[in-house]
Amino acid sequence: MHEMSVALSVVDQVEQAARSGGAHGVRRVTVEIGELAGVVPDALAFCFELACAGTVLEGAELVTRFLPGRASCTPCGRSWNTGMPPDMLCAVCRRGAGTLLSGRELRITEVHWSTPAAAPDPTPVPQPEES
Repeated sequence: MHEMSVALSVVDQVEQAARSGGAHGVRRVTVEIGELAGVVPDALAFCFELACAGTVLEGAELVTRFLPGRASCTPCGRSWNTGMPPDMLCAVCRRGAGTLLSGRELRITEVHWSTPAAAPDPTPVPQPEES
């Protein structure tokens, strides 16, 4: 299951950003997954939870955004959703697609950092006088 290696890579990249930015935790990570990327979102979510254990991402939510595969035909300019497996033949001119426009993406698009816990107030709290 390569979703575990993807999850570990996401966690590693976010941890590096957290260290360099002084963040103390992560609440949510959003990734875009293309239809043709070969990543199963539910499997990635399961692996992400395991990969986060013991890191600054522990307890973080993973949000996935699905991007359809799209292709365009260079000769006629038409574009269409390719589906899976990709349909690369233009329905209008019956020629092959010139360009795959989207569908292979796998990228981190947002990270929501946790705010550090407030330090305790060093001012002593007055105690009521006993009578």
